[in-house]
Amino acid sequence: MGREEAGHRPLATDHFPRIIISAARPEQFPPEGDAEVAFLGRSNVGKSSLINALTGAGGLARTSARPGCTQIVNFYQVERGLRFVDLPGYGFAKVPREKTREWKALIEHYLLERGALRLCVIVLDARRGWMDKDIELRDWLEIHGRPYLAVATKCDKLKSHKERQQSLRALRDGYSGEILESSAVKGWGVRDIWQAISKIKT
Repeated sequence: MGREEAGHRPLATDHFPRIIISAARPEQFPPEGDAEVAFLGRSNVGKSSLINALTGAGGLARTSARPGCTQIVNFYQVERGLRFVDLPGYGFAKVPREKTREWKALIEHYLLERGALRLCVIVLDARRGWMDKDIELRDWLEIHGRPYLAVATKCDKLKSHKERQQSLRALRDGYSGEILESSAVKGWGVRDIWQAISKIKT
C-alpha cells in the first residue's frame, strides 16, 4: 500500500519521525493532542522536501517533480509532542476542477477546525516571491487569526548576486513580516526554521 493512499497507517512504534496517516477526508484525521505545524504552498513549491530536510528523513514525505503530488493531508509524528502536517498544494496542478474544489474544502476544514494547529508555514519559491495565491492564503490566515511563518525555499537555485537581490525584493514587496530563506537540498535555514517552530505554544 503506497504512502499517498488515503487511510495508510504504519505499525505502532515509538520511532520518530514517522507517518501517522494519509487522510482524504476530515473524519480520517487522527485524534487531536500534540501540537501541529502545517505546511502550505503552491503545487511543486517544495513543501515535502522542506519537511524531509527539517526531520532529517529523506524519504519521510513523498516528493515529485510532478505538480500536485500531495493530494491528501499527510500527518507526521516528528517527535513527542509535535506533528508536521503536509497539506495539498494549490496553483497549477493539472487536476480536474472538481478535485481542486475538494482539496480547497479539505484544507479549509483543517485550518478552521483543527484545535491542535499551532503554526502554519507558508512555503514560497525564492525565485518567484509572493504570487496571487500565496497572498490570498496569507490574507485568509490573518483574517482567521491563524499564526504563520513565511519560508522561501529553493534558494540554492539563485546562482548570482543579482538573482539573490531580485529574489529579496520580490519577497519583501508589500510584506513587512519575517521571511526565512532556505534550501532543502543544501540544508540552509533548517536551524532558523526550527527556532521559529520551537516558539509555538503547546
